[in-house]
Formats: sequence, C-alpha cells, structure tokens
Amino acid sequence: MSAISHELPRAAVNAKLIALISSAAVGFGILLSGFVISEPAPYEIYMAGLIAVWALFGLRISRAATPLLVLLIAMNIGGMISMTQMSDLANTPLYLAVSLFLAFSAVFFASVTAVQPSLYRLIFITYTISAVITSLLGIAGYFHAFPGAETFTKYDRAAGAFQDPNVFGPFLVLPGIYLLYLLLTGPVSRMPLLAVPLLIITSGIFFSFSRGAWGMFAVSAVLLTGCLFLQSRSGMFRLRVVIMTIAALSLLAIAIIVILQLPGVSDMFTQRAHLEQSYDTARLGRFARYGLGFQMAMEHPFGIGPLVFGKIFGEDTHDIWLKMLMDYGWLGFVSFLTLVVWTITAGFRILLRDRPWQPYLLCAYVAFIGNIGLGTFIDIDHWRHMYLLLGLVWGAIALEYRHQQQMRPAWPGSSTPVIAAG
Repeated sequence: MSAISHELPRAAVNAKLIALISSAAVGFGILLSGFVISEPAPYEIYMAGLIAVWALFGLRISRAATPLLVLLIAMNIGGMISMTQMSDLANTPLYLAVSLFLAFSAVFFASVTAVQPSLYRLIFITYTISAVITSLLGIAGYFHAFPGAETFTKYDRAAGAFQDPNVFGPFLVLPGIYLLYLLLTGPVSRMPLLAVPLLIITSGIFFSFSRGAWGMFAVSAVLLTGCLFLQSRSGMFRLRVVIMTIAALSLLAIAIIVILQLPGVSDMFTQRAHLEQSYDTARLGRFARYGLGFQMAMEHPFGIGPLVFGKIFGEDTHDIWLKMLMDYGWLGFVSFLTLVVWTITAGFRILLRDRPWQPYLLCAYVAFIGNIGLGTFIDIDHWRHMYLLLGLVWGAIALEYRHQQQMRPAWPGSSTPVIAAG
C-alpha cells in the first residue's frame, strides 16, 4: 500500500508536468505565427518539429475531425497532380510542402484542442500577445518611430512582421474579435485593461490600409454582436450589447477622425477606401483575370501548376476559388469547397450551444466566415491563421461529437447516459 500511495502522486505530478510542457510548446508556436517575413518562416520550422514529436507520442485524431484531414490531403494531392502539368518546377515543391504542412497544422490544432480543451484559452491569449507585438511593429514602422522601422512597412502601409499588409491586417482580426467579445461579456472593471490591446490591434488593422481587413473585421464584429444578442435571453444583457456597440462605434468614429488629421494618413485612407483600384479594373486587371482564369480552368481540369498563373499574367489569381482551380485543379477546388461548406454548416449547428469552449468557437467561426469572404478577392491558401481557424472550429466540432457520445442512452429507450471513453 505504501508503494502505491507514493506512486500515484508521482504519476499525477508527471502528468501535470507533461501537460504544462505541451501547453507551453503549443503557446510558443502560436506566438511565432505573428512573424512571417519569409518562407519557410520560424513558425513552419518549429511547428513541423512539434507536430512530428507529438505524433510520435500519440497524436489522436478524433473521428469527427477525419473529414478535415481527408479533404485537406485531397486538396494537396490535387496540387501535386497539377505540378505534373509544369515544364519547369522551380520553387513549386517547396510551395506544396508548405501547403501540406499547413494542412497538417490544421489537423494538429483540431486534435490537441479536442483532447485538451483548456488549450483554447492559451491559444487565444498567446495569439493576442503575438498580434499586439506585430501591431506595434507595424505602427512604429508606419510612423518611422526608430531607425530601420520601415522594415515593418510595405507600399507605405503597416505590414508588421509580415511580407504583405494584406496578410498582416487579416491576421489581426481574430484577436481583435476575441478582445471585443471579452469587452461585451466581461465585467466593467476589466474594460480598461482590454481596451488598450484592442486599440493597438485595431490601429494595426487600420494602418495596414487593407480594404479586405477593414471589411473582414467589420463583418466579423457584426456577426459576433448578432450571435451574442441571439444567444442571450436576458433583456439586460441584450441592452448592454446594444449600448456597448453604440459606444464602440462612436469611439471608433472619433478615433478615425483624429487619426485622419495626421499628415499623409488622410490621403492614403482616401486612396484605399475606394472599392475599386486601378489594378482591379485595368485591361488585364484583377477582375479581367478572373474571367480568363475560369475559362482556362475549363480547358485544364488538372490545373496549370502552382504559381504558374502569376507568371503568365504578371499577377497572382487574387481569388481563392480561382487559385484552387489553377494551382490544385478541379480535385483541389472540389475538396476545398466541400471543406468550407462542411465547416460552416457543422460549426453553425453547434455555434450557440452552452459549452465551456463555445466563446472560442464563436470568435473563430465569425473570423473564419470573414476569411472565406475575403478569399473571393485574395489568395488565402498559405495564410497560417486560416489553418489555425480551421483547426479551432474542427476541434470544437470534435468536442461536441464526444459530448454527444458521452450523453447517448445506454440502450434503446433508456434515459441513462453512457459515458464513452475518450
């Protein structure tokens, strides 16, 4: 008995230590996601190692998350088939290797959150920290706050530690939505603490001068507010949501008016605020390339090869659906479309259910909707945060599946639930 009594605490301590180390490892990976200046980025290298180690020690993929794995692999097989249509591979193998890694990263996040739901909070906190840091870098770069700060800008727009302001801006949307959720639902005493990082992140989104990021944040915020309003049956809470929304919109309007008084900001804002830019409507502009690309897709069912479209027309597809057809062929297109529809449908079914992980699902889901909407005007197949969002939503789908399995009746007609293992 003495040996057993000493063994149990030691086993418990070891389990806690392993959980702590694994949580820290995941959190550090999320922290790195805000620094993607080149490919492969430190995020890819670190996460590839982490996924490999985790797989060696028993990475469990939930049955409910199997469609995520199958459809992402099918999409990448489409890319490999498309590669056979190329005469010069150039950097294509590296490009597809990154695509495959990102697919596995989505499955990884879905798997670890399904097994350890407490990781949701850690992921959102570290993501927010990463977003604040890269936002500060982008803002400092925009205002030339120190020598060399222009490294964190591109085209006179804040880019943070990213290659492109059009990726930097959308990356900031999820943590911005998360902070907005905490503001709308948390105690009043915490509002000043939440307002500071939210202000930094929304400033980063603004100074990215990304029309897509502006629209994506606005749409996601509206969806979040609407879901909170529908979810609650409390009249007082609904009134609070309305008042907080009006207050937030008023403060945002005042902040924009003040920011527009800064030298150069007004001109850039006026230029970027137009729905159409010259590169959209030119003879071979973005919209014209859409038509040409979809016509090519009918003639090349296996695609034309990753990145080839940009070499032909001088500009990339700037449309995720056309991107799939050109770079991943019809197989990739159908796989990605099925995955998007499945994710939106399955996520919607469980969106407002009272679960411990529901706040994180809600934030990830509305941000995912925003990303997909934005994908109509830009390529998102290599956005790290896009695959993280997929993983977060499918992790919740897997958790709900396990919850339902645990609550199923022991036998037909019985009201006694069976607690399923795992």
